[in-house]
Parts: sequence; C-alpha cells; structure tokens
Amino acid sequence: MAWEIQFQHGIHLPQIGWSLDATRRAERAFVSHAHSDHMARHAEVICTRPTARLMRARLPSKKRVEHILPFGHTEQLTPECTVTLHPAGHIFGSAQILLDHTTHGTLLYTGDFKLLPSHAAEPCATPRADTLIMETTFGLPRYVFPPSAEIIVNLVHFCRETLAAGATPVLLCYSLGKSQEVLRALADSGLPIMLQSETHRLTRICAQLGLDFPPHTEFDAATHAGHVVICPPHAPGLLKRIAAPRTASITGWALDSRPFHGQQHAAAFPLSDHADYPSLLRYVELVQPKRVYTLHGFAKPFAATLRALGIAAQPIGTDFQTELPLA
Repeated sequence: MAWEIQFQHGIHLPQIGWSLDATRRAERAFVSHAHSDHMARHAEVICTRPTARLMRARLPSKKRVEHILPFGHTEQLTPECTVTLHPAGHIFGSAQILLDHTTHGTLLYTGDFKLLPSHAAEPCATPRADTLIMETTFGLPRYVFPPSAEIIVNLVHFCRETLAAGATPVLLCYSLGKSQEVLRALADSGLPIMLQSETHRLTRICAQLGLDFPPHTEFDAATHAGHVVICPPHAPGLLKRIAAPRTASITGWALDSRPFHGQQHAAAFPLSDHADYPSLLRYVELVQPKRVYTLHGFAKPFAATLRALGIAAQPIGTDFQTELPLA
C-alpha cells in the first residue's frame, strides 16, 4: 500500500500523524533545517542537534518538545514506523528523514539538499528508499554549477580587486547557511572578514556546536575599511554605513543573472547550497526509488524528465523556492 502524501503548507503524512517541513504550526513536525521557510512554532519536532539549537535562536519557544536524533540513529516513531535522519548537505545540521513503515515501505524526504561537497555542511547521504520526496529547486538542464573551487578563486579575486581600489567588498549571503559556507571557503585567502550582527550571532552558535571558522569579527562601521563584509541581502541599514560598497550576490541563480548583472550589484557568483540538475539526476540514480514526488522550483519539468527515464514521478506543490531575490 502506497504512502498517502498531503501537501498544504508543507508535507503531511496522515498514516503516522507527522508533517515534514510544515511552514505553519503543526502538532508534530520534522524540521529538516533552521531556515525560516522550513519551520514554524510546532508543538513537537524531530530534528538534529544543530537545527534544534538554531531554531531556539531564531524561533524561541518554551513549550516546544524536541526529539533530537543523531545522524544514522534509528528510533521507533510509531508502533508501525521507524525514523532515521541522514545528512542533507544543505547547511550545517540539515537532515533528510527516512521512514520505514511495516505497511507502506520506506519513504525518504530530502528537504533542501546538496549532493556535491559543501564547505559548511555534513556530506549528503543517499539511502535507498521505495518512495522519494525530493526538492527540485534547480530542476532544469541549464542549471549546472561550475566547480566550487573555481567560484571561490573568482570570489577571492573580486574581493582583492575591490580592496585594492579602496572600496569595500560586500558579499550578500543568507545569515544562516551560505554565510558560514563562504566564510569557511575564504579560510585560506587571508582576507580580513567582518560579519553583519545576525550573521555573526548565528556563526557563533555554529562554532559552539563544533564548526570551525577562520578569524573574523562583527561588523564595525568605524573600522570596516580594508575588510570583506558578509551580510544578508536585506541589510540596507548596514550598506548605508559603508562609504564605498561593492556588492556581490552569492547565489545559484547567478546563472540566470544577465539582466541582474551591473544593475544592483557589481558581481554575482553561482555558489549554491542546493543540488544542480546533474546532481538531482545522480541522486535519484543512487536512491533507486520506485516512485518520486518532486517539490519546489522546477518540480513539473523535472518530474517529466524522470518519467521519460521510466521512473514513476509526479510534482507536488506549486511554490517557487529561491535563494536570493534577483529583482
């Protein structure tokens, strides 16, 4: 008997009474990671230790019941179903959930994931599953990211060139995830780095949880000259405190950014914490599911691609997920 999968503000599995990445309050929900579009003030959650700690920092709740599971550890969720969390490779602590039901078989939900190595996330796992629910943000053939080492070389060149011109390189990254990835990627560059206040706070939490970072300080308007500044894209107050900022957007959508280049930002670099198109196909190949449900981004065309390959696939949901707004 197949799993019943309901979609409304996240995935709901009525057979076990749990939701997956619900964006509105649920009684019981798996939270794959601590980005705002994947969590809410749930009564009871399953997540990893880093996600639980970051949720407390970003979405405090004194009443939330937390079931914190280490990667690879299997527990009984209901009398008929076990649960195991596996690394998703998206951000630090991000997880996939594998459910094994005596009647419905195995179901794997990826949440946001990245198959290629990350600078700040645990390596993505690919456990086998009968049913796969996967994010397909970059589910079109044109989304093939350059090697990350090549992107970082170009990013370091941009920073050094900007500093040599007497300006301040401002790297626009979400405060959780991409900022820590970029900070760690710049470790060997020797560049002096400042972090916007919220980015600095979340980076400090990640460090407390065991993630190591190169030297950096919190942004200071009086002493920022000569530094690289990492901050979220929506930080206009900070940019106004920088005399000569040159901004660079760090996002996978930089592959689409022809109209965007030279308008708002000096540069854009396609460093993503999501899987690109070849990685999505490779992931399905490794998991070997009997059926696939696609979610987010280009869910419909990617499901059609899988069907053309002989894999039973269909899209669920209609929302379009982005990393950074390019408009």
